Amino acid sequence: MNQQAIFAPILAMFLLTLTVWIYMYARRIHFITQNNFLPEKMQPLELARISPPAVSNPSDNLKNLFELPVLFYALGHYLFITSQVDRFYMLLSWIFVGFRILHSLVHCTINRVLLRFYLYLTAAVALWLMILRASWHYLGRI
Repeated sequence: MNQQAIFAPILAMFLLTLTVWIYMYARRIHFITQNNFLPEKMQPLELARISPPAVSNPSDNLKNLFELPVLFYALGHYLFITSQVDRFYMLLSWIFVGFRILHSLVHCTINRVLLRFYLYLTAAVALWLMILRASWHYLGRI
């Protein structure tokens, strides 16, 4: 299998992060300009306190995109460097990315917590399976 294929889901995650980042700032800037806030209200803690969910949820989601996805990026590069990329890793990678996209859509819009949890859980299980498989392979070579 082409080892570089692993970079497609990695790049998709990069684009998801960029999209959420742009959306977050669009929501935040609209909120700030619509309400004509004074400069002292622009302190990060105060802005977080007064922001409605439609403004704070994209920010929370962006922070979340720097948690488990960081492990995904590192694992993807490890798989590439060690020439382990195969169809199963690719399937799990796209499951991870697809469910992270759905998680972000829900988190940034309707924010149904239970739905969001199941989407997150599905993505996380795919990632942990990848990590466990890579670990098993590594430990078997020692």
